[in-house]
Amino acid sequence: MPATPSETAPLVLALRGGFLKTDPALERRLDAITGDGILRADLLPVASEAMARIEAARAEGRRVYLAESDPIAAELAAHHGLDGTAPGPGEKIRQNWSARGLLRAMRPHQWVKNILLLLPLLAAHRFEWAALLQVALGMVAFSAAASSIYMVNDLLDLEADRLHPKKCKRPFASGAVPLRVGIAAFFVLAAIALGVGAALGGLFVAITLGYVALSLVYSFRLKRARWVDIGTLASLYTVRVVAGAAAVSVDTSLYMIVFVFPVFITLGAVKRLTELTLATSDERLPGRGYGRPDRGALLNLSMLGMAASLLIFFLYTISPQAIALYPARWWLWVAMIPLAGWLFRMVRLGFYGKQDYDPIVFAMRDKRGIGLIMITLALMFYAAGLWGKWLGL
Repeated sequence: MPATPSETAPLVLALRGGFLKTDPALERRLDAITGDGILRADLLPVASEAMARIEAARAEGRRVYLAESDPIAAELAAHHGLDGTAPGPGEKIRQNWSARGLLRAMRPHQWVKNILLLLPLLAAHRFEWAALLQVALGMVAFSAAASSIYMVNDLLDLEADRLHPKKCKRPFASGAVPLRVGIAAFFVLAAIALGVGAALGGLFVAITLGYVALSLVYSFRLKRARWVDIGTLASLYTVRVVAGAAAVSVDTSLYMIVFVFPVFITLGAVKRLTELTLATSDERLPGRGYGRPDRGALLNLSMLGMAASLLIFFLYTISPQAIALYPARWWLWVAMIPLAGWLFRMVRLGFYGKQDYDPIVFAMRDKRGIGLIMITLALMFYAAGLWGKWLGL
């Protein structure tokens, strides 16, 4: 039986909502913020539903075209072996996305970083439930703020993420979640952060706004500036500590700020060390500017940060504040041993590529590292005489 006209009619697919799992026009506008707005056809995610439809059409002897709705249509058609482009809107294919994918884009596992808000409370030996509740609210606000920034990062890093062996599976890079959903989620999460933060006072809101502003500047520009990006990362971690103090109206010790900053410098350098060690080629990291030759300098920077943090910790042990809070101060000097061991472990594992791409998240899962941190805290509590108070001795 001869084929009917409908059976031999060509299949013309629309780019957005048809062939691609992304919006090329929106991607081009996002990339223009930090790049040149030029898309790579070989990196754009293709819908599996579209590929199945294409195979079925070819099995029927039909030609397959992409609708000429975007300048990249011809390049995409050639790259994927289609028959070219055709005028018209093109056929759309329903592409579903899940809330679970959006939750992954929020990176809830990264919320563990906000445990840093507890540091001022621990340093001031404030353990009452009211203060802990306030810090918990602060952690909720910063978790929402951080997730909103992760959305921005992923939306602006689409090409770099698609070139990465693991990040290519992120929801926006892979096309699992529409870009417009991510943009809307950013505004919702930012509103939640500011709304919850308002319950903790104007100072906390101001710090949260400062964190969001610095994060956006980092996303737009600073993360592509070698060495400057590490200092910015350390600053973003340090802001969390300042926010924790603001949440419970605790005076932040200058020693604490000066101590945590070089610690975070070390961890920022470790983050880049890990990325370079795990890189599959000698080319510079996409969107970062670091290459294999920088491993030595990054190692030196991480060790310098480690030495600076230990020196500042020692200077704190002989400060008037430490004398007032720690009756048995020599235990603080003992506590420097496991602290140094933890920092050295982080640097060593990063240099050999034996940890996660995010050192803070890795530290929260590293059993040996957690053991060293717990020993450090236990010795500090003992130096403060807190164990005797808690045990009623």
